Amino acid sequence: MFYELIEFLYGVFTPFRVFNYLTFRSAFAALTTLLICFFFGGKIIEILQRLKVGQSVREDGPSTHLAKSGTPTMGGIFIILSVLTAIGLWGNWQNTAVLITVGAFIAFGAIGFVDDYLKVTRHNSDGLPSWVKLVCQFAIAISIVLIMYFTGGENTTALYIPFFKDPVLDMGWLWIPFAVLLIVGESNAVNFSDGLDGLLAGLLIIVFLTLAVLTYITGRVDFSEYLGIPYIPEAGELTVFCLAATGACVGFLWFNAHPAEVFMGDVGSLSLGGVIAVVSLITKKEILILVMGGVFVLEIASVIIQVVSFKLRKKRVFKMAPLHHHYELMGWSENKTVIRFWILGGLFAIIALSTLKIQ
Repeated sequence: MFYELIEFLYGVFTPFRVFNYLTFRSAFAALTTLLICFFFGGKIIEILQRLKVGQSVREDGPSTHLAKSGTPTMGGIFIILSVLTAIGLWGNWQNTAVLITVGAFIAFGAIGFVDDYLKVTRHNSDGLPSWVKLVCQFAIAISIVLIMYFTGGENTTALYIPFFKDPVLDMGWLWIPFAVLLIVGESNAVNFSDGLDGLLAGLLIIVFLTLAVLTYITGRVDFSEYLGIPYIPEAGELTVFCLAATGACVGFLWFNAHPAEVFMGDVGSLSLGGVIAVVSLITKKEILILVMGGVFVLEIASVIIQVVSFKLRKKRVFKMAPLHHHYELMGWSENKTVIRFWILGGLFAIIALSTLKIQ
């Protein structure tokens, strides 16, 4: 919206040219979402409380979590609204990558909203049936991937991995199921990581900051050529989205820090998880996203291992899955678990960024 006025502003006052700079718009997108969350977060929490949109806590989890029952959930709504507002102000809506990313963001958020709504209206932790949720996720992922497949460039189906300058192979049509599984898997991995006060918000801040760096350098021909990574012209504009999401997560963390005043809910975790995968596909960082989001991989892996082990051996590998609950039951306090997982997330991000120069 504001981006469309830039050319007119040039003729009125030359210094307005600064609004055309990607770094400037990205920084102000982050500031916009941060301020929206700060100023309106408390009001939204009050509305959620009046609507009795309270979280139902699993009785088989750590006993310390029972006190959280009734805490307002669906806080991801003001993350989504703040990001969409920031993109509306500072984003370039003529950019295909932006349209695809925003579409995925809204679509996965809609699934999460319905799931959360059913949980709070039924006053238990049962939302959408698992198979229904998965079908919806796969339907959206397939739609997004097909759009990318038929509108993308020559690099769309190429598979890049860290430490290799050139693509390992062109996956052709096999890229479609691969990309679909990545989107659905990442969305659920992020969802599983939402279980402690501030845990997911902090991890998302780290991941989106890392993605902001990657989208910026991928969208610049000079940086991408120097680092030996694929140049994707439209990817640079996603820096605005990534920093907007970073600012929104920081603003949300203000209210979600222990003891949490509001929980993100599936409306936030599914939408943000899905969009992380979409951005990685657009920027050709499909494998690297598994490194920078290493904590998410560990969380979903712990769930898979736990389920498979119990079905095959009737034994549990972990005290409880996802992984963060396992460490809580081992005696770690909630704050210690959260901070240590943040540190681990930061290490994974550093490792991911360090691979860029080793090509």
